[in-house]
Amino acid sequence: MRRDELVRWLDDYLRISAFKDPSQNGLQVEGDAEVRRVGVAVDSALTVFEKARAEGVNFLIVHHGLFWGQPLAVVGPHKRRLQALFAGGISLYAAHLPLDAHPEVGNNAVIAQRLGLLEPQPLPHPKYGDIGVVGRLPEARSLSEMEEALGELTGMQPLVHGGGGPQVERVGIVSGGGAGDVALAKALGCDLYITGEPSHAHYHEPFELGINVIYIGHYESETFGVKALAERLEAEFGLPWVFLDHPTGL
Repeated sequence: MRRDELVRWLDDYLRISAFKDPSQNGLQVEGDAEVRRVGVAVDSALTVFEKARAEGVNFLIVHHGLFWGQPLAVVGPHKRRLQALFAGGISLYAAHLPLDAHPEVGNNAVIAQRLGLLEPQPLPHPKYGDIGVVGRLPEARSLSEMEEALGELTGMQPLVHGGGGPQVERVGIVSGGGAGDVALAKALGCDLYITGEPSHAHYHEPFELGINVIYIGHYESETFGVKALAERLEAEFGLPWVFLDHPTGL
């Protein structure tokens, strides 16, 4: 498949132009004109780029790109990252908020689907728009059951801040760094809020607002979207792909 054809398809499918976050969504580094193998990853890191080259990847899709609205001198680690991409002929395509918000392959949509949430609706964020998901479980479940389910889903032990009741039914999800949105989830009637990374600044809010929060890890919460997007590309175009796992533990 031609690189530029794939970029156009991704831009349209992910609605890249609809998001104004500073992550410079879309093609960030231009590699080979012909796409042989797709790689997907959460972060833009030298280790990820080296793994991509070793796996024969020449089109890499990441959630966290190299550029975040500020010019960067091509020195030190940034230079080495770019050198690795150029040496492998690897295109780098970034999708930050577009891959959080997507209703089919977005991080939050996939987590909601895996949990079996019914009547999923966008979670309206005052700054970023409809990036999260709100839905309800088929029946009320205990907080400990949800902890276990999310542990099985991510392969990690979640962190639980049980500020609400022992049973939960209405669930809000914002992947990544959504610790500051506990009050928003409460205002939307959620009795469980799922996000990635905890924050000391917002530690007390679940207990003071009376809502349960489960943190499943920033990295782990954002592996779902890139994998789902790769599966979509394979189904649509027959492109082979590989997930380049480089967990941070955060």
